[in-house]
Amino acid sequence: MSAEIRRMPVDSARLGAAFIGVLLIAVNLRVSFISVGPVLENISADLGLSSPAAGLLTGLPLIAFAAFSPVAPGFAARLGLDRALWLSLLILAAGIVLRSLPVPGLIWAGTALIGVAIAFLNVLLPSLVKRDFPLRVSQVTGIYTAAQATMAAIGAAVVVPVAQTSPAGWRLALGIWVGVALIAMAVLLPWMYRGDQGAVRSAAPELAYRSPWASALGWQVTVFMGLQSIGYYVLMAWLPTIERSRGVPASTAGFHLSVFLLISVFASLAAGWVLHRGRDQRLVAATTSALMVATFLGLAFAPGLTLLWVVLGSIGCGSLIVVALSLFSLRSVNFSQAASLSGMAQSVGYGLAAVGPVLFGALRDLSGDWTLPLVVTAGIMVVLTFLAVLAGRDRVIGLR
Repeated sequence: MSAEIRRMPVDSARLGAAFIGVLLIAVNLRVSFISVGPVLENISADLGLSSPAAGLLTGLPLIAFAAFSPVAPGFAARLGLDRALWLSLLILAAGIVLRSLPVPGLIWAGTALIGVAIAFLNVLLPSLVKRDFPLRVSQVTGIYTAAQATMAAIGAAVVVPVAQTSPAGWRLALGIWVGVALIAMAVLLPWMYRGDQGAVRSAAPELAYRSPWASALGWQVTVFMGLQSIGYYVLMAWLPTIERSRGVPASTAGFHLSVFLLISVFASLAAGWVLHRGRDQRLVAATTSALMVATFLGLAFAPGLTLLWVVLGSIGCGSLIVVALSLFSLRSVNFSQAASLSGMAQSVGYGLAAVGPVLFGALRDLSGDWTLPLVVTAGIMVVLTFLAVLAGRDRVIGLR
């Protein structure tokens, strides 16, 4: 008994440090590329970027997510999970600095490095949660998702005033986020010296996992991740434009985006709490997917109720990302398999996310109004609802 009592403070301290580590990694996952949008016009004017080039600059991280997510599990297997996470933060910091330097071409190199680093962090963070919080996956995922959304909202709000008031303009506004990465690196530096206890390769041979690429359940989780990403990125890319084309003032459209970001934070927290208490994830996943169906149909046929659709969409998006990230851990038998499933799902998912807004815009040009692309996206959300029932069942991919 006395030995158990002595272990409790040690275990609590270890879990507390691990939780702080999760949050520090999470707050770096969005802010460095979300903050580009508000100052994109300044960047384009300063560098003479065409509209396609500006679009490529904002889309480059998503391309990197799709291309490098499958590489992340192997990266962690070679270095150990803790070292891989820390080195990914180092790559992120280097990318942020390079992107902000007044040297021709470095904005592209820096942006590419940022995309690679976040791809690794996105994939490996659910694996870390699986390893350190196996009984609280949904709760921890909900909290860290809310944290990264909060930091992204702060970044979107801060970047323009900094760019307007600083002689360095947009370069300083984008460069200040290296501080967030450096703080995380400093706090997590001891992780570099923890030996192999955090390494993905330390899993016992008898626990060799089945590849999610060869699993129907793995593909259900993967397509679920991709379709919910389409819903989110279509709204992020096109909602303000849709509103302005219908006579909504720019200030009101901006307010609606703020409402969307704020509500999604609380939706993520609530989803994590509910998922932790449920037998499986079908109810939450299917219900919030249905909210996305209603959102896109509402925007198509009842534009006078835009704020209602914004609220429903924010609840749907904030909840669905928690479900998707939780599934990486909940459908795997160990954190090594969780990393593999996360890499697969995020590679395909962000590939779809990059294509979705482009096709949405193409359908808008083809039809001449917003009804066709909104209805097609609503149809995609119907498929998402069906997949929510399949991927939300209480089962795992399993072992070999």
